[in-house]
Amino acid sequence: MGSFFSSCEPEEPEENITHMDVSLYTAAAEGNIEEFNNTQGLQLESLKTRNHDNVLHVNLATEEIAARLFKRFSSILNFLPVLYEFFPVEYVPFYRSLSIFITMIRGEKRSDFIEKILSKCPSLLLQTNAKGQTPLHVAARNGHSAIVKLLIKSCAKARYGDLEMQGMNEENAVRKMLRIRDQESNTALHEAARCGNVEAVKALLEIEDPSFEYSANKKQETPLYIAAKKGDGGVLSVLLDKSTSTALGGPHGRTVLHAAAMAGDAKAVKVILEKKKDLTKERDEDGYTPLHYAAHLGFKSVVEKLLKKDLSVAYIGDRKRGMTPVLMAARQGYLETVIKILSLCLDCCENVDNKSLNLLHYLAFRGPASPLGRSLFKRGGIAIVHKLLRNLMEEEGAFGMTPQEVYSVLRSEKHHQKQEQIKQFLGEIENDQVADELVIRFGVRNISTESLEKTKNAHLVVAALIATVAFAAAITVPGGLQSEKGSEQGTPLLIDETAFKAFVVTNAMAFIFSVSALTTHFGVLDNLLSQFSFWRETVLYRTWSVSGILGYATVAMMIAFSTGSYVVLKPSHELVIVSYLIGPVFFLCMWVILN
Repeated sequence: MGSFFSSCEPEEPEENITHMDVSLYTAAAEGNIEEFNNTQGLQLESLKTRNHDNVLHVNLATEEIAARLFKRFSSILNFLPVLYEFFPVEYVPFYRSLSIFITMIRGEKRSDFIEKILSKCPSLLLQTNAKGQTPLHVAARNGHSAIVKLLIKSCAKARYGDLEMQGMNEENAVRKMLRIRDQESNTALHEAARCGNVEAVKALLEIEDPSFEYSANKKQETPLYIAAKKGDGGVLSVLLDKSTSTALGGPHGRTVLHAAAMAGDAKAVKVILEKKKDLTKERDEDGYTPLHYAAHLGFKSVVEKLLKKDLSVAYIGDRKRGMTPVLMAARQGYLETVIKILSLCLDCCENVDNKSLNLLHYLAFRGPASPLGRSLFKRGGIAIVHKLLRNLMEEEGAFGMTPQEVYSVLRSEKHHQKQEQIKQFLGEIENDQVADELVIRFGVRNISTESLEKTKNAHLVVAALIATVAFAAAITVPGGLQSEKGSEQGTPLLIDETAFKAFVVTNAMAFIFSVSALTTHFGVLDNLLSQFSFWRETVLYRTWSVSGILGYATVAMMIAFSTGSYVVLKPSHELVIVSYLIGPVFFLCMWVILN
């Protein structure tokens, strides 16, 4: 079979077209060693699929059937909760335990299969597929920690004579295998970090030189950066503890702390800060610090961790617009993040960007979408949340306007020239990207009285229709009423059915929501009051609120329809499946439309 370590380099895939017999492929996927024992004249080193996967690649890429079935079963239970009527919740832990048990048995069978295959053909260990991946890559990517340990052990004990001929010991032989890179320059450690399996990462680092630096892949991501990007505190802890590598960078000039801030994981940020305290001031190629990322994305807990470690980063502006983190949070409309930054570093609100725009200017751009903005600018006056902000209200920025003037102009039916200036600027801002995320689009501005009235009328029609349908459904009870004389006369026949109870509750919710929308819009003075600027914000906010209420009413109505149909069509299995799928299909369609 040749010398296993004759080269100790990954074998390049041959150019000729290869394929694997169906029976052998199935046996490899299922871990059936008997098929390989019974096949005469079989050369395992040349047995490959079209993508040059050998027997080990095929087996390791196959997910355990029990785990896959339970994962699907759990997702169905979570998405269709009425199924708990047939699969009681107390049985779910049993199903989970059974899945884990079967998976363990399957894992032991997998280990036994791989061990026997390697005893037949050790050279499979270093064979690469069309993507340049060894079996170790595949095992690490799929989180097979036990197999990772087995492959490392197999490499260490493979043919002492071969090791001696190459002049390397077991440790160096294993390290050489660990450092093999695929076509994307990923090592097995890159794959294990991406998978998030702590045990696999530990196994890969156990025999590795602590000072060895795993350089970045083609995406400029090191294993440490990948773990930080996933927000995986467990893997990060292992990587930082076991390795002394100083490779902390990533793509676009980012560091691992930038990646953890992007993930929004406070635990991962804490782990990094405990080991690498000096990363808080590091900037990416656009001048953004990790705090800029956290503020832009609205990760309040991450903002708190970063500021408690180093308050000075709150005063750093980016290169393009000179925006500090608090300005970015305000620009996004993240009220809680703004308040968190101000609570830890109040005087940072005095910073302005390159256009002399301060915190209140950006809150004015958001306007009614921000509760803080409404409290600051409502009814043409000032309701200062922090006394230090009072001075900012009088400062002029771009366009020669104060925050109060910006707020008023954007919501006026006049001042068209100034509105166009501001809208053009906001259009430029919306194209900015921070941490791969665009600025949230600014809400509807300059809504006319006529537009408000049309929206209100549409809301009234929709609310009235939903209320009518819900009321009719409550009167015409699905399944009918008890007609026999007695204490239960007039009660629903299906009152004990779980689906019927769900119908009653959701139908009542739809009715309540729709009536709430109607009463909210029944202010007879709304049309008159909306003519006055100091009342228009109240009317506008009420209109937006009703939009949300009607959304909830529609969802409740759909669930009521689905459960009501289900309870009366239950005897017919075909029809009940169709009726039950109505709700999920509706939500799926809404998700597709909204995205």
